[in-house]
Amino acid sequence: MSLMTEEIRQQPAVLERTLREGLGAAEGLRRAVEGRKPRCIVLTARGTSDNAALFGRYLLELLTGIPVSLAAPSILTLYGGNVDYEGCLVAAISQSGESTDTNLVLNRAKEQGAITVGVTNEPESSLAAIPDHLMLVQAGRERSVAATKTYTGQVMSMYLLAWALGGKIDLDDLRGIPDLAEQALTLEQEVASFADRYRFMNSTVVIGRGLNYSNAFEFALKLMETCAVVAERFSSADFLHGPIAMLEPRFPVFGFAPGGATWPTMRETFETLRETTTETLLITDRSNPDVKELSRRRLVIPAAIRDETLTPIPYIIPAQLFAAYLAEEKGLDPDNPRGLTKVTRTL
Repeated sequence: MSLMTEEIRQQPAVLERTLREGLGAAEGLRRAVEGRKPRCIVLTARGTSDNAALFGRYLLELLTGIPVSLAAPSILTLYGGNVDYEGCLVAAISQSGESTDTNLVLNRAKEQGAITVGVTNEPESSLAAIPDHLMLVQAGRERSVAATKTYTGQVMSMYLLAWALGGKIDLDDLRGIPDLAEQALTLEQEVASFADRYRFMNSTVVIGRGLNYSNAFEFALKLMETCAVVAERFSSADFLHGPIAMLEPRFPVFGFAPGGATWPTMRETFETLRETTTETLLITDRSNPDVKELSRRRLVIPAAIRDETLTPIPYIIPAQLFAAYLAEEKGLDPDNPRGLTKVTRTL
């Protein structure tokens, strides 16, 4: 069994600890922004952490109404640009806390008087020493190069950030997410049985929308780094506007299909794909029975998650498991992808 699989299984406990221990930092930030609502939020991150930031962008705008931007660190590091962060809240997200360029963005924002937040799994890292408010992911050491438990821990931190900024979110709902993660893990053997079918897959497309758009990016990243699969990722809103033309019969397509606001456009996309006879596999839960008529292959979390806001963490877990098992089917080591190291420093 791979370290990646072991760490995927640890996520319910990681999520419970991250929420419990992170509430104090979130409460401190909540007090700090009373009467000082930021004019905008800027998130800066790289790699898997950037996918957590993409989720944060959707969640924060949806729940707080504050405009959110994803930083382009090279504006500062390569072009020497001068970005005005005054009046903003700037949050850097990094598993290791040693991403040089994201730390530079956070330092620059702090110099300009912005409210600064750090999200990391490493309390002794360079990042941890910078911000006004530190939100620690309680994942413990992550030994596999492929990040899994730190990703969902960062997503949980985005929920806490939204709550701290006055977002319409119930802490009791967040306390239920570790249980949803446990229920997602019950699909492990079913996921393993699917992996053999895709052993010779060399390329694929992953589709998501809204709050699960970030999961499309994260699933695709895991397939690329652990399985050597060329994985494109799209919003269903964009996919029908051109990229669908590259598909052929039996081409593998994966999708995240919660019920709720995003389902009508996802349904339209997969109805079209059914006509093209592509090979589709959808990740969903029991609240969306319509998936059954659109895809012969599906992974259904055994819970009815009626609030789409709460789906991203449980939905990514079967995808993580799929990548881990597919790598092994392909004879690859998911813990040590070629050309990768745990800490990556960029400018």
